[in-house]
Amino acid sequence: MKTLLNIIWVLFAGLALWFGYVIAGVLLCIPIITIPFAIASFRIANYALWPFGRTVVDKPDAGAGSFVGNVIWIVLAGWWLAIGHIVTAIPLFVSIIGIPLGIANIKLIPLSLLPLGKSIVPSDLAFPAYQRGPAA
Repeated sequence: MKTLLNIIWVLFAGLALWFGYVIAGVLLCIPIITIPFAIASFRIANYALWPFGRTVVDKPDAGAGSFVGNVIWIVLAGWWLAIGHIVTAIPLFVSIIGIPLGIANIKLIPLSLLPLGKSIVPSDLAFPAYQRGPAA
């Protein structure tokens, strides 16, 4: 099911979002000081292209540096990428079949605004304690 959702996602929203994140990453590579933001943009581009089956978790060691970086990120690229998510979510919500994809698109907005201090991991590794079953 994840593969089918990802294929539909790529066709209707993922490719456009991937392109937006890649363009932001390339532009952020121009000034050398913003290369860490470009790396974050490329990391999210990969996630925005094929999101189902993966999830975003907070890094436990993220501190004040990621907060300051996120503020700079919002000014440089975050607002534009969040608007891209909204623009691609609207047509998904208009079609009945695309409503789950539109919801997934809206869930990506916090990551597009605050990417630093987050990790993208496979869904089955995000919460392993819940998947072990009852304690023996």
